[in-house]
Amino acid sequence: MSAIDDLATELSRLPGIGRKTAMRLTYHLLRQPPDQTRRLGEALLTLGERIRACSRCFNWTDDDLCAICRDPRRDPATICVVEQASDIGAIERAGEFRGQYHVLGGRLSPLDGIGPDDLTVNALLGRIDAQGDVREVIIATNPSLEGEATALYIQGQLAPSGVAVSRIARGLPVGGDLEYADGVTIAQALSARRAM
Repeated sequence: MSAIDDLATELSRLPGIGRKTAMRLTYHLLRQPPDQTRRLGEALLTLGERIRACSRCFNWTDDDLCAICRDPRRDPATICVVEQASDIGAIERAGEFRGQYHVLGGRLSPLDGIGPDDLTVNALLGRIDAQGDVREVIIATNPSLEGEATALYIQGQLAPSGVAVSRIARGLPVGGDLEYADGVTIAQALSARRAM
């Protein structure tokens, strides 16, 4: 197998990259100056060698604690639970949440062999016990069957702690038309309504 095929094979393992796109990316890289390709390679090596999970929230970081956990302006009494570290970026872009996060590392999926022990739920419970001042846990798992099951499981695990547990609201996106929304989305939008 050639170096071109090797790189295309590795690129095609990335999410959303098929074989044709992988080949297109490979040929694009071949047209770049050698120093640019070297920088990309070094960045990939650095990523694999230096990035690890935050010891508190499991977000990706190159330090013991991630930037959010280290930030004294963040409210440690409010924790938003997400499935993946990439979900943090989506919430941060909204600019509304000023608490901290906890990354589960996935969601419950019995068909895929992912159970509670494969997630960081026990670490979340230990974190809440150790901190002692957590007022609210916001569950921000995806609105899929697995995400809902994960949210219910976490809610059940947190019930004895007395911490308030909430779920992010779901409903119609801004600019969406009612005509094209499914029944579940409309029902969720109605149940999450608020006074104007």
